Amino acid sequence: MSKQWVFVAMVVAGLATGAFALSRFGPDIQRVEVGAKAPDFKVINLATGDSVSLREHYEGSVTLVNIWATWCIPCRVEMPAMERVYRDLAPRGFKIAAISIDEGSPEDVSAFAQDLELTFDVLQDRSTAIQQTYQTTGVPESFLINRRGIIVKRIIGAHDWGSPVNRALVERLLNEAES
Repeated sequence: MSKQWVFVAMVVAGLATGAFALSRFGPDIQRVEVGAKAPDFKVINLATGDSVSLREHYEGSVTLVNIWATWCIPCRVEMPAMERVYRDLAPRGFKIAAISIDEGSPEDVSAFAQDLELTFDVLQDRSTAIQQTYQTTGVPESFLINRRGIIVKRIIGAHDWGSPVNRALVERLLNEAES
């Protein structure tokens, strides 16, 4: 056997060993999809300045995680409907975690929320790590999560969260948890 073929065999064996080691010992990449456990995150609550996480602040609630930005026109369009359904269903345990990926000042994001009179949790992730954590393709992107932390609906783009179908879904999730 020539030296060239020995070298090729060694390279192939090394690649195979590396692939095996990576699949066995490498990080688990969980798909973020309907039916999967929602990934945890840490972001800043602009109302309090505190760091919040999905597990610590939203666990046990039906939660809409909405990833958005102030410069996003469709984000601005969907927020009033989100606010209406939030005001109606918050007393029953519905929460919204609206996570801005704006890298700029928190004051700009807060001003946006005040302009739209938003009362749900307006959060900011200036690092934009939430996009990788939730494997988003852009903004807005939303994830409806049940009280057990399971994603039950994923929407890419602006969505009418106040529609009868969506309101009924959130109410069903709230009722499931109460019974």
